[in-house]
Amino acid sequence: MSINLASYIDHTLLKPEASKAQILKICDEAKQYHFASVCVNPSRIALVAEALKGTGVTPCCVVGFPLGAIPSESKAAETAVAVKNGAGEIDMVINVGAAKDGDWDFVESDIAAVKAACGEAKLKVIIETCLLTDEEKVKACIAAKNAKADFVKTSTGFSKAGATVADVKLMRETVGPDMGVKAAGGIHNREEALAMIEAGASRLGASSGIAIVEG
Repeated sequence: MSINLASYIDHTLLKPEASKAQILKICDEAKQYHFASVCVNPSRIALVAEALKGTGVTPCCVVGFPLGAIPSESKAAETAVAVKNGAGEIDMVINVGAAKDGDWDFVESDIAAVKAACGEAKLKVIIETCLLTDEEKVKACIAAKNAKADFVKTSTGFSKAGATVADVKLMRETVGPDMGVKAAGGIHNREEALAMIEAGASRLGASSGIAIVEG
């Protein structure tokens, strides 16, 4: 499979202890390798947006991260601030508790609140696959699609497990060919990355972007 792997990768640093120097370093790496985006926590998005200006690499910010268990109003407000500070993409976490309750109307309205706050920014919806049954994964994907999100995403990387080929395949089958599917969490090398893409991933979240690209 001859593909430009770098163009799939959201170069990610979400550790709470990440320093300004470390954030700027991943921005430099993203520019060098032409990654799709640099994904960081909200307090760092303005720094990243400034560092990536004019490079074609998108500043990406997580919202309601990593638990998704804050009120919809808070997620929307966090999103609005991130977009104001330069985020071109938002990766939000669903309300997993509401999903476990089977309250899919709430899950959808929670996503829709964030989507409304995104403006022109693209929205990726983290469903945290390791906490859901297959049936719940399907319903979460449908809720994200109904709320007009741009992507569904497997994982935060902060829970029990990350992306699996089976989950990516299920998500792709559920959302169809036109919506984005992002695999994130535990993708460390070229082989794993290619397996995710073959299963239907159109984006990869990874902190090992350079190792993946250089094989």
